[in-house]
Amino acid sequence: MQRIIAAAGLGILVLSVTVHAQDIRGLEICTAEKSMERRTSCLQSNVDFLQQALAKQARDTTARLDAGEREAKARQLEIAALKVEVAALRATVAELKKAEPAKKK
Repeated sequence: MQRIIAAAGLGILVLSVTVHAQDIRGLEICTAEKSMERRTSCLQSNVDFLQQALAKQARDTTARLDAGEREAKARQLEIAALKVEVAALRATVAELKKAEPAKKK
């Protein structure tokens, strides 16, 4: 839940920065409307669009974070398996070293 809130906050920040920098496809220019009802409707349409864009960004961010967590867990399991394998190989090398001096005598 905290990740979603953080992602939403980041999305709002990104959207607010990009609003000043460039036009956002899907937003309407509401200042040209003369009628208050039409202007209100236009603004509400923009708000709905931005909320949908923000929700999509939050879903995408959550999906990426979840994928990253799954990948990290898979790598941890792989590291644990490799550690076991290295320990087994070290034990085998130790046994071989012990067997070598016995053969030389």
